[in-house]
Amino acid sequence: MRCYILFLFPGGVKVKVLYRKIEDIKDSYDVVVTGGGLGGLTAANVLAKNGSSVLLAEQHFQLGGLATYFRRKQHIFDVALHGFPIGMKKTLRKYWSQEMAGHIIQVRRIRFDNPQFSLETTFTEEDFTEKLVKNFGLALETVRAFYSELKEMNYYDDRRMTNKALFEKYFPGRNDVVRLLMEPITYANGSTLDEPAITYGIVFSNFMSKGVYTFSGGTDLMLDMMEKELVRNGADIITGAKVDKVRISGGKVSGILLNGREVKCRAVLSNANLLNTVHEMAGDEHFSTDFIEKVNAVRLNNSSCQVYLGLKPGERFENIGDLLFTSTCPSFEPEKILSKEISSRTYSVYYPEIRPGSSDYTVVASMNSRYEDWENLNAEEYKRAKQKLIDDTLNALDKYIPGVASKIDYAEAATPKTFKRYTLHGKGSSFGTKFEGLDISMKLPEQVGGLFHAGSVGIIMSGWLGAANYGVIVANNLDKYLFNS
Repeated sequence: MRCYILFLFPGGVKVKVLYRKIEDIKDSYDVVVTGGGLGGLTAANVLAKNGSSVLLAEQHFQLGGLATYFRRKQHIFDVALHGFPIGMKKTLRKYWSQEMAGHIIQVRRIRFDNPQFSLETTFTEEDFTEKLVKNFGLALETVRAFYSELKEMNYYDDRRMTNKALFEKYFPGRNDVVRLLMEPITYANGSTLDEPAITYGIVFSNFMSKGVYTFSGGTDLMLDMMEKELVRNGADIITGAKVDKVRISGGKVSGILLNGREVKCRAVLSNANLLNTVHEMAGDEHFSTDFIEKVNAVRLNNSSCQVYLGLKPGERFENIGDLLFTSTCPSFEPEKILSKEISSRTYSVYYPEIRPGSSDYTVVASMNSRYEDWENLNAEEYKRAKQKLIDDTLNALDKYIPGVASKIDYAEAATPKTFKRYTLHGKGSSFGTKFEGLDISMKLPEQVGGLFHAGSVGIIMSGWLGAANYGVIVANNLDKYLFNS
């Protein structure tokens, strides 16, 4: 039995598909996908379309992982930056539907404003090249050589070159150039100058092909379409259901414990945090000692803060850009971007045309941050710190939207503790693990038959496109496992 709920909106009733109840799911499936982020959602859809019986189990009441949304008053707030490469269009068309692919539209106004430079770009290779040559005085052949090296990077490359070494090779002593090239990627996946250069090069090359895009209609529409497509393809979905344990027998997955209920399955695809998957869901005893040593060396990535601002009905502001990277820091220093004394913010600006038919204006300010700065605050300290986050954001945004504080009717803040609560990621990690996590994720099935992972790992798999495509890769490998077992 599936449940349905009616949401009342101006202009009519919207029927939203809800999910199986715990007592109504089957006793056995081919695959259980644990976690409904974009990797898990896409993997579940690929497997269901290929004919496997699939249960998608999400511990939160809503799908999407960090690519999700929430409603407050008349506002819909998208969580996470709303930009991804053009490749998302192909991924949606191939693994979801042509209708969904048709909702991909270009984000045309991306602005940078900091003490080193202020400019606007479409974030295409052509426009960026022009800016680097004309605004920053670089030689055209140097810029082209830089792009060429990035395009040739792949996962199997030598990982000893760092981002810092890469930039010094082409732009020695040019911190301003590094800021332009690196800052958006740092916001997108937590990269630092000390990461392997391929973690930057692969992501940047994806964006630089044809610019930055978003989903017309908002994340709420995208997830609604994904839910319906999953149901059409025969997948069962259950929310508010945490996989407490993966059952392993004879070195192979045999089932799961879900909200206290035993469910048999031939394989599990975890879209949860990698370390949770190994240590909690499976258990160290099922892996070799050498493998667990490597798992224990995997570092979690940093977390984030966000401030959500909604304007009063009838209030508006002039177009200030779609993505606005701002900072008061004199130079680009990734460590300062993580500081609780915030000097750098990225604003995702949502105009009514993002959701056709809406008249709503919202702004989401995003700041990279450390869980350690928030974890030990008592209740009163935490409340004050969240309010300061909101107040400081409003003060900073006033430069671009004069009088913004008087225009809003809703303001809320999310912190690393918020992200930990809703995602169960260790330390509220927004971007999964550092690069070394990718090897662990890919080699899980070699340790436990039928145990696969498609969560955010290795930085290059972060972001909407990377998450969805990694889900496809892992789903195809899982499909082969089912065929051969």
